[in-house]
Amino acid sequence: MKRTIIKIDEELCNGCGLCVQACHEGAIGMIEGKAVLLRDDYCDGLGDCLPVCPTGAISFEERVAAAFDEAAVKANQQRMQQAKNEEALACGCPGTASKSLHREAESTVTPCADVRPAPESRLMQWPVQIKLVPVQAPYFQGAHLLIAADCSAYAFADFHNEFMKNRVTLIGCPKLDSGDYSEKLTEIIRLNDIQSVTIVRMEVPCCGGLESAVKSALQDSGKFIPWQIVTLSAEGKILG
Repeated sequence: MKRTIIKIDEELCNGCGLCVQACHEGAIGMIEGKAVLLRDDYCDGLGDCLPVCPTGAISFEERVAAAFDEAAVKANQQRMQQAKNEEALACGCPGTASKSLHREAESTVTPCADVRPAPESRLMQWPVQIKLVPVQAPYFQGAHLLIAADCSAYAFADFHNEFMKNRVTLIGCPKLDSGDYSEKLTEIIRLNDIQSVTIVRMEVPCCGGLESAVKSALQDSGKFIPWQIVTLSAEGKILG
C-alpha cells in the first residue's frame, strides 16, 4: 500500500541518536553511526522523530510501504520494557550502575628480562552480566561486542588479552539464568552501532543456548554484522 512514512537522509544525519529515543514504536535504529528506518510496519507516519532531529535529516514521503502494524509494535514495546525492567534491581544496588572504564595506554618500554609485568585488566565497561547491562549505553556505540559464557574466562588463561581487549564484554550462563537472552541481545544490536560480535563458549552442550541466543539476536535485529564463534575446552584449549 502507498502511505506517508518517514525518510532519513543519510548525508544529513550526524548520528546523534535523538530520533531513536523519540520513536516510541522502535522503528528507528543506528547502523554504522547513522539513523536508519529499520521496519516500515513499525512507523506510524506521525513523525515524532522530526522535531528532535538537529540537522533536518528526517522528512515525510509518500511511497509503497507495509501497513503500520500496531500489534507488532506493542509486542516490541513489551520486549523493550521487559529489558529495561531487568536492568533495574528493586534494591537499587550501586553495583548495577552502568559506566565505561578507561584504560591507560600500553607502555612502549621493554621490561627487563627477569621482570614480569603485572597483568592488566581489559574490561572496558560495567556491568558485564547480560541481565544487568542497559540496552542502550554510550559504550555500545561503535563497539566490538564479546558475548562469553561465564566459565570461559576461568578456563582460558589469557582471556583478557585474547578476547576482551578492545571489546565490550557481556557474560551469561543459559543454564543458571532464567529466561532467554535473545530478546535483550536483539535490542542491544538493533539500537546500537555494533561493529562485530564474537561469541566465546565452552564445549559443553549447555553453552549451545548462549550461541543460539546470539544467532537469533543477530537475525532478528535486521542487521548484517560480522560475527565469529570460539569454542574452548575445559582444559583451556581453543577448539575452533
